[in-house]
Amino acid sequence: MIRFTAVKIGEAAITFVLASIVIFVGVRSLPGDPALAMAGEEATPERVAQIRADLGLDEPMVVQYLTFLRNVFTGDLGESTRTGQAVTEMIATTLPVTLWLSAYALAVAVIAGVALGMLAERFRGRMPEALSNVLALVGLSVPNFWLGLLAILLLAVSLGWFPASGYVDVLSDPVRGLYYLTLPAVILGTSLAAVITRQTRASMIETMNTDYVRTARAKGLSRPRILFRYGLRNSLIVLVTIIGLQLGGLISGAVVTERIFALPGLGKLTLDAVFARDYPVIQAVVLVITLAYIVINLAVDLLYSVINPTIRTGVSTP
Repeated sequence: MIRFTAVKIGEAAITFVLASIVIFVGVRSLPGDPALAMAGEEATPERVAQIRADLGLDEPMVVQYLTFLRNVFTGDLGESTRTGQAVTEMIATTLPVTLWLSAYALAVAVIAGVALGMLAERFRGRMPEALSNVLALVGLSVPNFWLGLLAILLLAVSLGWFPASGYVDVLSDPVRGLYYLTLPAVILGTSLAAVITRQTRASMIETMNTDYVRTARAKGLSRPRILFRYGLRNSLIVLVTIIGLQLGGLISGAVVTERIFALPGLGKLTLDAVFARDYPVIQAVVLVITLAYIVINLAVDLLYSVINPTIRTGVSTP
């Protein structure tokens, strides 16, 4: 287990370094000059040159990247060219909003997806399965931003069940905080719930047709007990795979959802930075999201080895 964990951590570290190179080069390939954005369009060439020197933009690209990588590992992500505030502080302020939203959306997606998937398997060929398939198809087909706008018009504006926008700190007021996040979390988690529904249904149908399930039925075990003890348990690897692949997408997909519901998270910070060509902030946010993907996939790999020990040994069971 220790060797397996060390290998996975090493792979994650290499991936992070390679991703940082892509991010660094990509941001510097964007149009515009950060030094000119900081100095203003009426600044003198001398002033722009001085800012470029202060930012290290006059150094060779290799030197700039090594400086950037060193600063990342020391927690220095630079300063915003728009506000002059430390990017680390800006991310520390907005990241908890995105994390709370993503965690809430994940919980909604897992609960709804597993429940609908089990319902579809339990009532195969009947109305509940058809309803589950329709809901999953809608969740996969309709864009989140469109669902968000419809939800605001219907549930917030017309019915008044939820607030149309705003945010309350979950730690300071958990009840109101979760209440304000409920509608955005449901919208954000819709597509993931649809994927979990389809995969849970398929996995459980396959499991329920195996020989050991037939043996359990022959022993007199009730269907609900078989469903939870064998069907759901053997669907865990598929479920963990989906969550691992989609959780990072929840964090990055929160950009649009946060914009629609006016949440002060990474989404708002990213879009404001894009509109203002605030390259240090753009670079830092993309790096944080990339790191989230890497950490999540590392956690999924390690969780695999706990669920199925043959994964870390490389031995497959016949």
